[in-house]
Amino acid sequence: MTDGIKDTIGCDLGDKFSDLFILTANGETQVPERLKTTQAGVKKFFSQRKPAHVVLEASTHSRWVSSIVKKLGHEVTVADTRRLRLISHSDSKSDRTDAELLARLGRADPDLKLLRPIRHRGDQAQADLAVAKSRDMLVGARTKLVNQARGLVKSFGERLPASHTRSFHRKAASAIPELLKPALQPLFKAIEMLNEQISELDKTVEQVAKRYADVEVVRQIDGVGVLTALVFLLTLDDKTRFDKSRKVGAFAGLRPRRDQSGDTDKQLPITKAGDSFLRKLLVNCANHIMGPFGKDSDLRRWGLRLAERGGKNARQRAKIAVARKLAVLMHRLWVTGEEYQAVGYRANVKV
Repeated sequence: MTDGIKDTIGCDLGDKFSDLFILTANGETQVPERLKTTQAGVKKFFSQRKPAHVVLEASTHSRWVSSIVKKLGHEVTVADTRRLRLISHSDSKSDRTDAELLARLGRADPDLKLLRPIRHRGDQAQADLAVAKSRDMLVGARTKLVNQARGLVKSFGERLPASHTRSFHRKAASAIPELLKPALQPLFKAIEMLNEQISELDKTVEQVAKRYADVEVVRQIDGVGVLTALVFLLTLDDKTRFDKSRKVGAFAGLRPRRDQSGDTDKQLPITKAGDSFLRKLLVNCANHIMGPFGKDSDLRRWGLRLAERGGKNARQRAKIAVARKLAVLMHRLWVTGEEYQAVGYRANVKV
């Protein structure tokens, strides 16, 4: 909540320039010139103004901009983009009108219940998370190259041998049709280089994880590796931000959407809100837990029972449910620090 009445500044952050709209304390409006979305540009404008309430929309630049503006003595609200449909679905959308709407919403919502502000992680946590995301991008690039190679060979009526993507460049190289070698050999070299870079990033992830003691706490559950545990901690950032562990499932976008009205209560897909990278990792863990190599646990038994209920896409829905419950259990372990028992564990929390 703002302390008394002060100027409210809506700032629509663009990649190169940002638009501003100011509601002064006495109700007047001002439209300053656009500022450059650079550290120098942001410092120059906000250092010349008295403390104000600055409202930003969450974006690529909002983390570092909000940090600078706070250090200059302003109150900053970074609004959750999912709460700003008034902006994203406006029929007269422009950067200037977006800035005005941010300012007016900030003035009309002193308790910040509508804007539901987000919290940005610190620089070190952001840098550590970037390591995990870089690895994910390289893995994705490798998968695309492998699929491209397989597809090209199939178009000639042949197939490359089955193999894990890590060993694909070795096992499949000898099976390349002679006519396709000029096209595929560069791809195989690129895949080999990607394997080396991914291996280096795996080592870096292990080193980064050592800085966070709670990684070992949340990865007690079978199927949760160092990468998922690290990304989980860095994405949530603060274990006290949720008063109930069950809210973590919704934070990760794994809660089913609701469309309830009168006697109608439709079954809808998950919201897919929040961080897509974390959600993907949790679903991958759930896939392992329910798969042939998953160890016996209450979580696995529960998921398999859901899958046996039948119906369309029953196993996929069960896997999502296991991912949601997994997120809740990981947070519970993080908060309590207790030892997890695969069978017989009963956390005093609804999941």
